[in-house]
Amino acid sequence: MNVTKDRFGILVVDDHPVMRDGLRAVVEQEPDMEITGEASDGKEAVEQFRKLLPDVMLIDLQMPVMDGLQAITTIRSEFPDATIIVLTTFPGDARVIRAFTLGATSYLLKTARREEIIKAIRSALAGRHIVAPEVAQEIASHAGREGLTDREIVVLSLVAQGRSNRQIAEALNITEDTVKARMKSIMAKLGAEDRTHAVMIAVKRGFLDSLP
Repeated sequence: MNVTKDRFGILVVDDHPVMRDGLRAVVEQEPDMEITGEASDGKEAVEQFRKLLPDVMLIDLQMPVMDGLQAITTIRSEFPDATIIVLTTFPGDARVIRAFTLGATSYLLKTARREEIIKAIRSALAGRHIVAPEVAQEIASHAGREGLTDREIVVLSLVAQGRSNRQIAEALNITEDTVKARMKSIMAKLGAEDRTHAVMIAVKRGFLDSLP
């Protein structure tokens, strides 16, 4: 999928122009790499990937129109061998695990140094995975703990919208007792003190990024 015979093509996806410019400056210092395309949201990322077939895509997760996780899902469904590096601000363990499950190759934070980004690109090209130390630590801190089920995530997403138990029950066509039971399970799994605390923890860990 190389764009030219002697260079690897990199697609950069981020809704902040300054970040894209910074990545371009980092990547194009390498004699065997070049930025062959940019995108400012997930929808553009999918379109650009189809058009350019880059060797590697660097992508943020939180973007307008279509987020990074949705873009990764779409691209990997069409291009199973796509090499995708997540470069984002958020290290939440559920978010990271979901990104890898959907097909991400590596996961870096935007605080990564230039050499770390280049190392991740070269490792990805060689078929190796790279995970930022802070991200690995976040995953390890929750290792062995039971995650939220799809149904619990849906309930919590409605709580995050400010809906009452009755409203949630009506929206999901379940009883209020079922809603209460799921909230009790959610708070126990997250170690939350109340509904608001549960939402805060879930947002931080990435459970509410993209609903199943």
